[in-house]
Amino acid sequence: MAEERAQRRLAAILAADVVGYSRLMEQDEAGTLATLKKRRKEVLEPLVAKHQGRVFKVSGDGVLVEFASAVNAVQCAVDLQHSMAAANGILPEHRWIVLRIGVNLGDVMVEGSDLYGDGVNIAARLEGISEPGGILISGTAYDYVKNKVSTGFNELGAQTLKNIAEPVRVYRAAGTPHVSIAASRAATEKSALVVLPFVNMSGDPEQQYFSDGITEDIITELSRFHQLRILARNVSSRYRGQDIDAIRVGRELDAQYLVEGSVRRIGDRLRITAQLVDTRSGHHLWAERFDRKQEDIFAVQDQVVRTIVATLVGRLRAASAAQAKHKPPTSLAAYECVLRGYALPVFDSDAEAEARRLFEKAIDLDPDYARAYSLLAYSFLREWHRDMSSCDSALDRALELAKKAVALDENDGNSLAALGWVYLFRQRYELAEHYYQKALELNPNTPNLMTRLSALYGYTGRTADSIDCQKQAKLLDPFFDAPWYWQFVGTANFLARQYDEAIVAFGRTSTMPFWAQAYLAACCALSDRIDRAQHCAAEVLRLAPDFSLTRFATKEPYKNPADREHLIEGLRKAGLPE
Repeated sequence: MAEERAQRRLAAILAADVVGYSRLMEQDEAGTLATLKKRRKEVLEPLVAKHQGRVFKVSGDGVLVEFASAVNAVQCAVDLQHSMAAANGILPEHRWIVLRIGVNLGDVMVEGSDLYGDGVNIAARLEGISEPGGILISGTAYDYVKNKVSTGFNELGAQTLKNIAEPVRVYRAAGTPHVSIAASRAATEKSALVVLPFVNMSGDPEQQYFSDGITEDIITELSRFHQLRILARNVSSRYRGQDIDAIRVGRELDAQYLVEGSVRRIGDRLRITAQLVDTRSGHHLWAERFDRKQEDIFAVQDQVVRTIVATLVGRLRAASAAQAKHKPPTSLAAYECVLRGYALPVFDSDAEAEARRLFEKAIDLDPDYARAYSLLAYSFLREWHRDMSSCDSALDRALELAKKAVALDENDGNSLAALGWVYLFRQRYELAEHYYQKALELNPNTPNLMTRLSALYGYTGRTADSIDCQKQAKLLDPFFDAPWYWQFVGTANFLARQYDEAIVAFGRTSTMPFWAQAYLAACCALSDRIDRAQHCAAEVLRLAPDFSLTRFATKEPYKNPADREHLIEGLRKAGLPE
């Protein structure tokens, strides 16, 4: 059967999410979830049905709804905001469920029950910049609904939206119950802080990895302080190369503080600038320029972290920062090797070989550098996973390296996570979970760790916990979109026998290694998409010519034998060799 052409149609999309959802969950997780479920059942679903809409995606606190009519979509949005305000009347103000809504009329692509494309993306971007309790609609929707719904509109002009090529005309619905959340935000003790990507001022694009590495290390160190809520790097990376309006960034990310800076290499010296901004006022709380020798980079990072912590969390002394900080490398050259290797793609064999060479060189330069050992452990684990022989020497080497990393620095979350990941594939499930939980205690703001924990839960048969961890990763970082995130989502849905959802998730990843193609082939085969399953199977064999479904299924660390048999059934039905 020929490959099906992507279906398209014109649709009105309503995007809504809950303002301050993380804060509400921190205060009362069970109560917030119960209230949110009740609102969906008693408010959202009846209004969507009344206006002939269809909910096509629910994720955490967000919802996407499709309508055939822009008039129906906008009227539903207006009714929804008024109904939510009425329902909030019986709750104390700090427990209110307040929505932001965006509506767009545009072309969408159809994938099963899901929709994609700029028609959806523009609605989501409008929702993201809407005020609490407000509604923003695009110019295309406005052209259809003006004078046809029970509300007026204020023109806001053309707005530049994230990842949308052309400016979009935007209108604000008048008469909706605007809600201030300033008092609610104060209810949490944690102040949110975002670290923007440090700008590479060296004039050499090849040095971008270096400034990115410094940014990520500062985020990692700040994440150790539980008094602060640090937004992940994926959240801030979308602002790379933009002229920054701190107040706008703070509003869009719900962050009270912002850190920005730059890195310049001049011969054997470094110049690093950093500044801390209060996004509510735009005032600079602290700014500094550091001109140091290259080998002093770690002392500069430490000073930046300690100064920010001392500024924002007065009760922490500099000694506390020093105590929480993990052991830095002693060699700048080793640090640079790790940054270069980490920046390389992991699913390309040539890049993988180069990365391993760089990690090994880092260890030669600094034999006590824990992060180099942990990254090298991941490399050997991937080698073992790709190898369809029965040899376990690479897995043994991965365990040796991960143990060495933890022995060198037991306070490094990356090393603890590496050891947990290796223990998972050795089917030592209790030890794997132990090290992942320890890593999360050190770095609770890390979506990477939360996503890998979801994989552990999936392999051990706890599919509900697995999917919940994936949602938690998105709560920590709504823009978290690592390629392997969607691969893990697809695998979790496969284990839950939700093949349609799994196929959609695998379709959202930008990179498909052989193991992900194998799971996609099994999903398609078990949902009777045989032609597509065979196409995926052929891709598996192209990427891994010696693929054996028996050996592959044996290497997948399933705790429940029935889950392994389920995978084998799908792979066999897709036509992959025994």
